[in-house]
Amino acid sequence: MNAAKGDHPIHDTLSALFSAAGSGDIDSIRSLLSAGVDIDARNRRRETPVLRAAKEGQLHAVRYFIEAGADIDLQDETCLNPFLTGCISNNLGLVRLTVEAGADLNRLTRFGGNGLTPAAEKGHVDVVEYLLESTDINVNLTNTLGWTALIEAIILGDGGPTYQEVVHLLLGHGADPGLTDEWGVTPRELAERRGLTEVVDLIDAAALALEQ
Repeated sequence: MNAAKGDHPIHDTLSALFSAAGSGDIDSIRSLLSAGVDIDARNRRRETPVLRAAKEGQLHAVRYFIEAGADIDLQDETCLNPFLTGCISNNLGLVRLTVEAGADLNRLTRFGGNGLTPAAEKGHVDVVEYLLESTDINVNLTNTLGWTALIEAIILGDGGPTYQEVVHLLLGHGADPGLTDEWGVTPRELAERRGLTEVVDLIDAAALALEQ
C-alpha cells in the first residue's frame, strides 16, 4: 500500500526548512524552528540548513541561523561549511559574517587546505587580504597535495596582476618562500619554470627582506 501524502511529517518539515534556507525565507525558517525542527539537521548530502543558505548566498538567512544558534562549523560530505563556502566562492560578506561569528578557521577542505588555500588558488584577492589582515589563519598550512597557499597561487594561477597581488599579500603576511612542494621544489623554482617573471621578482624581494 502506498504511503499517503503527509505520512512523513518529519521529512516534510526538514525539506521545508532546507527549501526556506535556500530561498532566504526568514518567516518560514522562524516558523519551522519554532515548531521544533532541528536547526542543525542534515540532508542526504550532510548539508545543514545554514550551509544551504550559505551556498545560495542568502546572507540574511545565514545571519538568522547564526543568531538562532546554528553550528556553522559542521561540514557536509564534501567538507564544505559556510566559512569555506565563502572562501571558495569569493563571497567576502559571507566570510566576514562567519569569521565574526567565531568560525573555526582550522576546518579543512577535502584537499586538506584551510580557507586561505582555495582563495589564493582562485585569485580571490579581497578574501585573501581579509583573512591575512583580520584573522590568525595559518598562512603556511600544507595541504594533502603538499602545497601551501603560496604554491597554489603559483601553480594554479596565471601569474597576472591578480595573482601577483595574491602572492604579494601572502609573502607580506608571513608566507615562507622556502617551503617546498612534495618534490622539494621551491615556490621560486615553480614560478621560474612557468615563466612567471613578476612572481619570481616578488619572491626574491621577500627573501631579501628576510635576510636583512
